[in-house]
Amino acid sequence: MIVNTLLLQAQGGDGLAQYGNLILIGGIVVIFYFFMIRPQQKKQKDQKKFIESIKKGDEVVTVGGLHGKVSAISESTVTLDVDRGAKLTFEKTSISLDASKPKK
Repeated sequence: MIVNTLLLQAQGGDGLAQYGNLILIGGIVVIFYFFMIRPQQKKQKDQKKFIESIKKGDEVVTVGGLHGKVSAISESTVTLDVDRGAKLTFEKTSISLDASKPKK
């Protein structure tokens, strides 16, 4: 008898429970967007802007950690002067940060 009463009560609140679940899932999606997707898009946008602004004479660091001074720039590559005239050519996308600016 008690089991039947509990089962009947559980079936009666389906409408509100469904709306609550939808609101919960919607909230999770919004939080996921603002804490995961949006910051990543901003970081990619800033990196693209940095790569486009590289000019001759800038001191940069590659993704692999190699420090050098930009000696030449072409459409998709950057030539770095790394040590006593040694020049290495890298893809522009492999430049990670500007070493000449002080870190914040």
